[in-house]
Amino acid sequence: MNERRARALRTDASDRDWRRRASRGVYRLPALRPGFGRRVAKVVAGGLSALVLVGAGVGWATENCFDDGFGRSRALGDDAPRSLGGAMNILLIGLDTRKDQNGKDLPQEILDQLHAGDSDQGGYNANTLILVHIPADMKKITAVSIPRDDYVAVSGIPGYTHMKIKEAYGLKKALVQEQLEARGETDRTKLERAGREAGRASIVQAVRNLTGVPIDRFAEITLAGFYDLAKALNGVEVCLRKPVRDLDYSGADFPAGRQRLDPAQALAFVRQRHGLENGDLDRTHRQQAFLTSVAKELRNAGTFTDVGKLSALMDVAHRNIVLSDGWNVTDFLRTVGSADSPTVEFRTLPVLRYDVIDGQDVNIVDPAAIRREVGAAFGVTAPTAPPTRTAPLSSTVDVLNADGEDGYAARVSAALAARGYQTGTVGYATSSEGSTSAVYYGPGNDADAARLAQTLGGMSVIRSATVPTGRIKVVIGSDFTMPTALAGASATTTYAPTPLPTPDVGKPLDTTISGGQTPCVN
Repeated sequence: MNERRARALRTDASDRDWRRRASRGVYRLPALRPGFGRRVAKVVAGGLSALVLVGAGVGWATENCFDDGFGRSRALGDDAPRSLGGAMNILLIGLDTRKDQNGKDLPQEILDQLHAGDSDQGGYNANTLILVHIPADMKKITAVSIPRDDYVAVSGIPGYTHMKIKEAYGLKKALVQEQLEARGETDRTKLERAGREAGRASIVQAVRNLTGVPIDRFAEITLAGFYDLAKALNGVEVCLRKPVRDLDYSGADFPAGRQRLDPAQALAFVRQRHGLENGDLDRTHRQQAFLTSVAKELRNAGTFTDVGKLSALMDVAHRNIVLSDGWNVTDFLRTVGSADSPTVEFRTLPVLRYDVIDGQDVNIVDPAAIRREVGAAFGVTAPTAPPTRTAPLSSTVDVLNADGEDGYAARVSAALAARGYQTGTVGYATSSEGSTSAVYYGPGNDADAARLAQTLGGMSVIRSATVPTGRIKVVIGSDFTMPTALAGASATTTYAPTPLPTPDVGKPLDTTISGGQTPCVN
């Protein structure tokens, strides 16, 4: 692990012991060194608090200057793809940091309440990532949770082609700050803001690449923002299927059943992963249930007719939330608030298996399968695949490595050859061929190129005047992960020395913002 990764992330100790014990049905964890429980405290509130904007209704929109009080970010980029037909995709980012927006340490009295260690602990991991789809008719909102340890392809961070998706924020932030310092910048506030802006752009790109759908807006909130929200609401209601006790780590100690948690207890509830049957995956279900509870609280408890509560919530939002530039929240809330209590479906993206890479516990995923699931859940029409053909392609396939792992082009070429594709050149791409994964074809090869692109998981297909007739060129970038169906059985083999529990993301959770009860979870 290099110095930048260590400084930027200060990552948790490995979960291997827990997973091995879990595979045998034993969930009690060994005692670790003093203070470790504080270091493993993770923020989930970012996404949770921000999605309140979806369910809150028109109350905030009636206040003057509401939009003017937010921090703003241009990290989406002006040329990013956008949703069509009036739909909107919103990325909610929960950032694990013990610092404020300018990089200053949080007051000790706040850290004491959070039970999350001091300001030197907890890097800038995006520990909560929830992608929310709001269709034009607003009949059904779909929110997908992205497990923080999903191992994904990244680009733009020298030394890394893959990492846990949560790390894409902190590592990019650290890199940009190093570059600015090398050019003589010493203003800590400027360094912090520039680093965070780069981190936001990095995590947005990572999520966009993984899910294959546009991101129209995003909201980011930090650890302190979660606590402030829970405090402003005077706690929230949750429901547990079983009693839990996790004093060494999150501090959670709750009976089974429905109960109202104070702000500190609420933080423990959404942070807990130790002692849960499916660890982090069960924690995503807690995030979803808590999110529902907060939205119900805001909508049903008279929050928006209570001037004191409303003022406190506006202050929390302005101090702790950063929004993508151009998002008019007042108009957005008026529109969403006009809808009759829409159904909300929560999903957790699938995980193939657990693995250990470079000493870190990761979730191995199939990006092609994830893109299909997200597209179906969001109602995005998938491109029509060409008719299946049993005969091999007439074209020869060249595979070039642009920015992927060493040997990746050879592995892709071998996998294609096993499927009957004709093997051509295997090597490295030049700068003129770009660094983004794509299938390039010449005259008369459009049908073969389309079929090959589908085999590779839905890769982009581009006509090129430099590719001769009878050949197809595949460029493999860091954004490419070989589909499970193409890789074969080796893609689902568990390489850890001890069998690990099978990931269980659970069934979709259906609820409504108003009416009904908060769903029960593990």
